[in-house]
Amino acid sequence: MSHRKPVAGNSVFEALQGERTIVMAANVRMPKGIANGIMRAAKDTDSIIIYELARSESDLTGGYTGMTPEDYYREIVQVAHDVDYDMFVMHADHITIKKGDEEELDGTKQLIKAQIDAGYTSFAIDASHLFDFKGSDLREELADNIRCTSELAHFISDNIGDRTFGLEVEVGEIGKTDESGRVLTSPEEAVTFLSALRDNDVHPDLLAIANGSAHGNTFDDQGNQLPQVSIDIPQTRAVAKAIRDNGLKVGIAQHGITGTPRDVINKQFPKGDIAKGNVGTHWQNIFYDVAKIYEPDLFDEMRQWTIETFGPSSPGIPDGVVFGKNCKKAFKPFKSRTFNLSKETHAAMEAVAYAEATLFFRTFSSFTMASKVRRYLEV
Repeated sequence: MSHRKPVAGNSVFEALQGERTIVMAANVRMPKGIANGIMRAAKDTDSIIIYELARSESDLTGGYTGMTPEDYYREIVQVAHDVDYDMFVMHADHITIKKGDEEELDGTKQLIKAQIDAGYTSFAIDASHLFDFKGSDLREELADNIRCTSELAHFISDNIGDRTFGLEVEVGEIGKTDESGRVLTSPEEAVTFLSALRDNDVHPDLLAIANGSAHGNTFDDQGNQLPQVSIDIPQTRAVAKAIRDNGLKVGIAQHGITGTPRDVINKQFPKGDIAKGNVGTHWQNIFYDVAKIYEPDLFDEMRQWTIETFGPSSPGIPDGVVFGKNCKKAFKPFKSRTFNLSKETHAAMEAVAYAEATLFFRTFSSFTMASKVRRYLEV
């Protein structure tokens, strides 16, 4: 059994150009058990798996998971060693920029340098919050996003040495709403953004767009979890076509898949146009579902902490909704306990994650795609 290292994200998407497949990316906020099940499913189905955490989840101080980039890299590489699997990517999800000033960019570069030093092989720069509504045209409206994305992309290139890496960029703030509903990325917006990046010698593999999805669990007013069915498939196809028609070889990164019925993904998602599918909160839900049965005291304490911490700022909101929307924040204060669960609990989490990941890999048509990437890397 050899020491396993992640592959570069760009190699994965170059190898799978033209394939009607989606590569699954998993935000695993509590790796032990869950990550093992996902990795075993990837190995048994010969699928590629991307492990990722966003800036809010994992930063220089640990984010809300309590894990720094080095911590997360170490955990996932240990899982790859234990499972003996080679086809995985380490992705820095949502490296978010909200102001775009020099201070924020300098701090972001420190985080990116830590991710590079840890061994990450893919990066998602998210400056989608920077949109100038006073701009005279799309190019001016997107100018700050283009500027910050370009600067950080070149920073990665300048600091990663001779390694190649995957790059995801974002236009259109995911989950943003206005008085008319969810704000969607237009084909023109996507092409204007990507063309400007190309002019700046920035060539992303993936573009995240606002197409009706939302991060996390969705609930009704009574606290019942709802399916995620708001993704606008026709708009997504239109954006993908515009990208192709303009000679840009960039796949779409679909965020916010948790809660989307798998039969909807299987029948309606334009696989290949959507090249990467993020599944994050789903794995967190598995953790809590298993903990209810195997670690009821821990579950009760994490639930109570969440409600006591976030309930006062959410008057009139059912406890179940307060917990469902904020329970991700409980991982850091309970990290020592969630990382030291019993073998039986880890085994149960691994079993459930294995089954769920296998279904996702099947739904995404990603069986055997790992072998295609291996052959590409061998050429």
